[in-house]
Amino acid sequence: MAFTAPTMVRLLRSLQPSLRSRLLLPLVFVIAGLTGATLLVVRHSTETQAQAQIEQEARNAILTVQAALNQRELILSKKADLLAMVAYMRNGDSSAIDEASDDTWQSGDCDLFALSDAKGKVLSVHSRAVGFSSANANELLGHSLKANRSSDWWVYHGRIFQIVLKPYYGEGSLLGRVVVGREFSDKDARDLASISSSQILVYANDATILNTLSSAANLSALEQLRRTARRGMVSLGDRPFFAMSVPITGGDTEPGISLTVLKSYGSALAALDESKHLLIALGIGALAIGGLFVYVIADRLTRPLAALARGVRALELGDYAYPLKRDRGSDEVAQLTRAFDDMRTTLHQTEIQKQELEGRLRQSQKMEAMGRLAGGVAHDFNNLLTVIKGNSSILAERLGSEHRLIKLTTQIDGAADRAVSLTRQLLAFCRMQVLQPKILDLNELVSEMCKLLRRLVPEDIAFNFRAGESLGRVKADPGQIEQVLMNLVVNAGDAMPAGGTLTVETRNVTISEQEASRRAPASPGQYVLLSVADNGMGMDAETKARIFEPFFTTKEQGKGTGLGLATVYGIVKQSGGFIWVESEPGWGASFEIYLPRVTDRLEPIPAQKEEISISQGRKTVLVAEDEEAVRELACEFLKSAGYNVLAASNGAEALALAEGSKQHIHALLTDLVMPRMRGPELAKRLKSLQPQIKVIYVSGYLEYQQNGKEFVEEALFIQKPFTRTVLVARMAELLKEDSQSRLQSQTAISHSAE
Repeated sequence: MAFTAPTMVRLLRSLQPSLRSRLLLPLVFVIAGLTGATLLVVRHSTETQAQAQIEQEARNAILTVQAALNQRELILSKKADLLAMVAYMRNGDSSAIDEASDDTWQSGDCDLFALSDAKGKVLSVHSRAVGFSSANANELLGHSLKANRSSDWWVYHGRIFQIVLKPYYGEGSLLGRVVVGREFSDKDARDLASISSSQILVYANDATILNTLSSAANLSALEQLRRTARRGMVSLGDRPFFAMSVPITGGDTEPGISLTVLKSYGSALAALDESKHLLIALGIGALAIGGLFVYVIADRLTRPLAALARGVRALELGDYAYPLKRDRGSDEVAQLTRAFDDMRTTLHQTEIQKQELEGRLRQSQKMEAMGRLAGGVAHDFNNLLTVIKGNSSILAERLGSEHRLIKLTTQIDGAADRAVSLTRQLLAFCRMQVLQPKILDLNELVSEMCKLLRRLVPEDIAFNFRAGESLGRVKADPGQIEQVLMNLVVNAGDAMPAGGTLTVETRNVTISEQEASRRAPASPGQYVLLSVADNGMGMDAETKARIFEPFFTTKEQGKGTGLGLATVYGIVKQSGGFIWVESEPGWGASFEIYLPRVTDRLEPIPAQKEEISISQGRKTVLVAEDEEAVRELACEFLKSAGYNVLAASNGAEALALAEGSKQHIHALLTDLVMPRMRGPELAKRLKSLQPQIKVIYVSGYLEYQQNGKEFVEEALFIQKPFTRTVLVARMAELLKEDSQSRLQSQTAISHSAE
């Protein structure tokens, strides 16, 4: 056959690998490698699961055997109780043992009976074991008594007995003991092996007592188990087992008896072999299908893939604007191209949203960390400030108003008050202050506040209040909402040094899911909006991201603590709402506070309570506080008011003090968090001992919530730092209410008697 030049060119071209082949072969190798790796991983996982299952089955078998042995011990214990009663009635006479061994209701489940005196000497013994004498029983009983066991296992000439010891008494003294036992025989071992679906071996000092293995496998099994410390894999002939042992006698006394469970691996290995064959078949099928699929798509992707690959490379470099021709065809490559273009657009949007969410998450985590730090610092400072303010007031009272050092105590008290204000602002930021929420009409509250706020802003600032119509109600602490409004108005005034307009507005708003997604951390729902807007200097994005951080301020040094907006943030969050800020440099700022709308009725203003007399007589108060200085100060305050005071440094000590006290305790003053027992638990325990006791909880930050399930009803709360006046007044209020309730009860009883 003659080859012309054109024929040779066509032949050489046919020998060159096409783009389809270059695409097909690497993908086939990749699919084959991934399939093989997957099969290996699945194989390893299956083996691991099978081994774990066998180990779990061995543990279950151990539990089953232990439960059966415990049941045997319970039966023996009941027999021993009856025998001890008979021995007592017969004053320890050995005839009780003789009759028990002959009685079918006793001997049916028992193989061993023994009777000993109070010193442990065996007086009579009956056993089905040949040659088992009183001397043998004395020796074995001595081991059990030395180990102080009420149940034990006795080994005699290759036979093992499960026994129960029961003492019997007369006129308060020990008369003797009875021993009831049952042999743990080969049949019992086989029954347990059948129940637990395993093989069982019983050892006494490494000597095999019982086993359910074939005789040919005994020596091999013992050798394997000794090498593995009776735990792990062992092979008995060609059969693999998993061994697990458990001691059935405790302590260091002899003999040491243990029980070993052998769980067969045969069924698991058979299942593994079947799964291996199945995995190989699945791997071959997956490889064939994958290769066919790659071959089909490779032929369709050869021409337009180059442009698509360039688009992918551009996307890898972060270029989302690379021009990509969208083919309107219906073939797979055209659809893939359009899908890639849509995916690229989605990825671009997702990347933008991801960056925004990461920024919000970092800000939220930072604010949470700052809150925890601030709360811990405020809590410790409250304890210190309680001691400072309390001792300062005591010192001032004892010095008198004319003393030359009284000015120093006044300065100490004033500095402590400023520190108290700072700690309360910190607690507000970290949402740990105690709130007294009420159902409010914001229009009414804000209109009253505006009378004061108009005097706080300079005259060159126009102050406006726009009250919303049919405004919904909110549940919040009115004092804290006033603090929020005052802080925002003062900041707005500071942002307009050259004058401007300040607007306070309220209205009902409904936030949809779409709007909530744009205003994290908002949630969809109905809210009441309270906004404070100004047309002052405004702020940039960097400043806006940090305005709620504690101690962050843009004011000059000495003109602000940096806690104003942090306090606003904490109060709003603790009230169940959220805050949104809109601001641009030169365009002012708008702070929008969203509080959840409620449908409850407005709460009436409580009537003014009559003045409470401080003097309550010599009533007894139990003080539980782990901080020594605070505890001593509280005791001093109460003693100066005429109370009898009992002091404890923790909850357990306070409970023990109350249980051992002969005098009636009228009130409990307890810290919430203490070592060994928390304050709420202490209050409940004391309530069960003395139902009439009254409780005052004390804490440096929000650990107390009214109507909480862990707190007793009608309890009062005092927040640290407290003064002598506050503590004594609250105690007098608590005990006066107690006196009034008792008086009303007595009056009701007298009326019913009439």
